[in-house]
Amino acid sequence: MPLKETLQRIVSTLANKNDEIHNFIDMLNQTIRNVQVNSSKVIRELDEEFDALYSVLDEMKGTMANTIQQERAHKIQALHNQLSQCGSALESSEELLELAARTLNIMDPTEFSKAARQIKDRVTMASAFRISLKPSISDSMTHLMVDFSLERHALQALRFLPVPKAPEIDTAACLVADNCITVSWRMPEEDSRVDHFVLEYRKTNFDGFARVKDEQPWEVIDYIKDTEYTLSGLKFDKKYMNVRVQACNKAVAGEYSDPVTLETKAFLFNLDNTSSHLNLKVEDTYVEWEPTGGKGQEKVKGKENKGSGQYPVLKSNKRSGAPSPKRTSIGTSPTAKGSRDRFTGESYTVLGDTTIESGQHYWEVRAQKDCKSYSVGVTYKNLGKFDQLGRTNSSWCIHINNWLQSTFSAKHNNKSKTLDIPIPDRIGVYCNFDGGQLMFYNANSKELLYAFRTKFTQPLLPGFMIWCGGLSVSTGLQVPSAVKTLQKSENGLNSSTCSLNSVAQ
Repeated sequence: MPLKETLQRIVSTLANKNDEIHNFIDMLNQTIRNVQVNSSKVIRELDEEFDALYSVLDEMKGTMANTIQQERAHKIQALHNQLSQCGSALESSEELLELAARTLNIMDPTEFSKAARQIKDRVTMASAFRISLKPSISDSMTHLMVDFSLERHALQALRFLPVPKAPEIDTAACLVADNCITVSWRMPEEDSRVDHFVLEYRKTNFDGFARVKDEQPWEVIDYIKDTEYTLSGLKFDKKYMNVRVQACNKAVAGEYSDPVTLETKAFLFNLDNTSSHLNLKVEDTYVEWEPTGGKGQEKVKGKENKGSGQYPVLKSNKRSGAPSPKRTSIGTSPTAKGSRDRFTGESYTVLGDTTIESGQHYWEVRAQKDCKSYSVGVTYKNLGKFDQLGRTNSSWCIHINNWLQSTFSAKHNNKSKTLDIPIPDRIGVYCNFDGGQLMFYNANSKELLYAFRTKFTQPLLPGFMIWCGGLSVSTGLQVPSAVKTLQKSENGLNSSTCSLNSVAQ
């Protein structure tokens, strides 16, 4: 027998090792694919960068060539103008030379003197003596003096921009509270070229690394300038959250930090439509009263709980004005699922599909504005199909009645205590099973509405009753920090509350 047990342990160890190797092979194959994809991406980006550089150089070359061509045209035009002026002056000078030569042959002194004076006057006015015989411009090109030595040196010094190192997540500074996760990290060494950070997160039920094929896609928060970020408004519908961070400079993103797994405790449940009253339409976390839903059910005479009139008797066939969601089946937790009968009669009840057997839990409820009557609380699983919340010694609730006039009360064991406080539009339910506390809060202000103190001896289920209207239940919520603080400060309950609880032991 010991040998068989040893062999079984060996087989179990080998099976676990095989699973780890399979997971590692999947990871290696995924890494190979990522390397191929990322290398192709980097080459494309490099081509784009150099194409952009070539475009800049081509644009600069075109601008400089255009400047040189403009200077050339200007200088050639100026020189052509001088040539034209010199040609005209030369032509006029040659004409005067010819005239002077003919004058020298005149024998008549009077005619000679007259002709000589004319030549003298024309020579004085001749353009040949007024024209500049110096080129108006130089033949050197002033814009040809281009020195690319510095630029050439800079281009030759081009190197890959260093990839930022992977940040390090500071697990001690990370905080999970109030359905928010604050992630804090630091760089292993100072890097002034880091421009921003990218935070990625994903929900998981694995406390370690999931298999590649089972991994959920990462959610991305980009362009984070600080080394801390808070993810808010989350629904904690998984047990854990994986987070990782990468640093980015102007050109490239660095390696991811080592992933960190943060535990996200929260109470998650759906409404159980398998045993809900037939007049209730149930979908996940929404329930709506439907007056025509139970027409086909058999009415058991004499068994309806007539009660004390706290819950209105169904007489109206008018349909609620609220939209009715499509009715679907809901998978229930094995801990809550059973072969119990449906609620019937005036017990318009639906329970949660997950039991509370220990720990601290919190959920919230919002009623539609036209909801006439509803109750929110907890109950043991033995609540009878005709029973109403708060009318048995195994159920606790607060009840809101908007029929004719608004009333707000706490109920247990068929006893009621009126609450002379405003009715909030959203109610928070806090259940400390081990501490024997059931507290109801204004979910917006976290103001305590009412508290039961007892000793829970059986597993509990969230319970809801509704007449004419609809309820939305928010689950996957953590116990708010404000609620934890308030419940710790509640060292005792008032006498009225204690009297209502005294029969709840």
